[in-house]
Amino acid sequence: MIHDTTPDIDLALFGALGDLALRKLYPALYHLDRDGLLGESTRILGLARQDIDGETFRQRVQQALKKRVKAETLDKACLERFIARLEYLKLDFATVEGYDAIAKWREGAERPMTIYLAVPASIYGDICRNLNASGSLDDESRVVVEKPIGYDLASSQAINDAIGEVFPESRIYRIDHYLGKETVQNLIALRFANPLFGNQWNQNQISHVEITVAEQVGIEGRWGYFDKAGQLRDMVQNHLLQLLCLIAMDPPSNLDADAIRDEKVKVLKALKPFTQENLGRDVVRGQYIAGSIDGTSVPGYLEEEGANTDSRTETFVAMKTEVSNWRWAGVPFYLRTGKRMPEKLSQIVIHFRQQPHYIFDPDQRDLAANKLIIRLQPEEGIALQVLTKDGGLDKGMRLRPGPLHLDFNSAFPKSRIPDAYERLLLEVMKGQQYLFVRRDEVEYAWRWCDQLIEGWAARDVPPRRYPAGSWGPVASIAMITKDGRSWYEDY
Repeated sequence: MIHDTTPDIDLALFGALGDLALRKLYPALYHLDRDGLLGESTRILGLARQDIDGETFRQRVQQALKKRVKAETLDKACLERFIARLEYLKLDFATVEGYDAIAKWREGAERPMTIYLAVPASIYGDICRNLNASGSLDDESRVVVEKPIGYDLASSQAINDAIGEVFPESRIYRIDHYLGKETVQNLIALRFANPLFGNQWNQNQISHVEITVAEQVGIEGRWGYFDKAGQLRDMVQNHLLQLLCLIAMDPPSNLDADAIRDEKVKVLKALKPFTQENLGRDVVRGQYIAGSIDGTSVPGYLEEEGANTDSRTETFVAMKTEVSNWRWAGVPFYLRTGKRMPEKLSQIVIHFRQQPHYIFDPDQRDLAANKLIIRLQPEEGIALQVLTKDGGLDKGMRLRPGPLHLDFNSAFPKSRIPDAYERLLLEVMKGQQYLFVRRDEVEYAWRWCDQLIEGWAARDVPPRRYPAGSWGPVASIAMITKDGRSWYEDY
């Protein structure tokens, strides 16, 4: 059992019966409780529009935990203790009536309150204003909001303005769950604690960088949301740009939240802008058609339930960009993300430059570059691909590539790798913001993405088709091939 000085809090969870809460938040909170990382007096108030009583609510949460928590970690005593923390309140989020019940729930409580908004961003402002008007907040109350925030820069600013009317920036926690992943956390340690990498992390030693976030699933019944968003807004604006920032940022002066986030903002400000000329050359939009994944036929995007058959929304984006600063001048960053890919895969590949003088078999020259592969999912781990002499008396000095491999599951077999939401929730409880996104990060990311959105609208070119189960449109392969490179698929 791990013990830590996590303070007691009151957690008010809006959207308490939604998919995010049932699938991610309750299992994360349960694991924190099981590991002794929830304050003894911590309480959780679930808020939703459904007219059910507290007992029914607790039964639903318990059913969700039994479905999503592995049997070996589902401890009966801990489950009973966790379920006992839960209370429920039916509430219409948009009107102030009923919010006084939250203030009554808080009467006499000396612990700080955390508000988690697992609801659409369009009602963040209403909830914050109603909480404030009802007297439910104090100077220690903090709010957690999910990304993406807004549809573009203007809508993002409006939402952030509404939250900012009630909460100062120091008490706003914008979640990007990728930042809570163990391997993403290790990026900071890998880069800044190891001279082996820290001294090589620049345009002199690195030829190019790949970031891939591939999904096997389609839109999973989220047509109403996804068709308005698309893959650029849904994935690139937050997840991929956050990963790019962690790869490209300069060393922060320390590990304080603002020191890290200051360096990430510098990267976003240095991203090379797109013009109509390089938009057509360096960006590929795609939309999946019917195909097969793992031997099972799946429909195309326009054949999904509730589909608009005239939709031009992209389900795939690949692009080449650069960070225009001294560290990265001339180093291309290739970003790729899509739905209905052959496998679920999130990884970063750092391609190091070849040695200037090569003395081995000329036929093997293409092998002679090291690669650092950082795997985020499905199995988290880090591998450094190096070259060694092939074994055997008859092989001479033939080379063979092989990985120096750190697989977290194998390296720490007795340790359960915590889910990203566990780490993020724990940091919220402790009042630490370094894993959360600051407002100016969100806005600089939107500025960069808005130029893409506006450029696509001006070009009025439909997305390229690609079969479900493939790695996207052929044009995305051509985009990187023309530079004499290829996407790295084989981990």
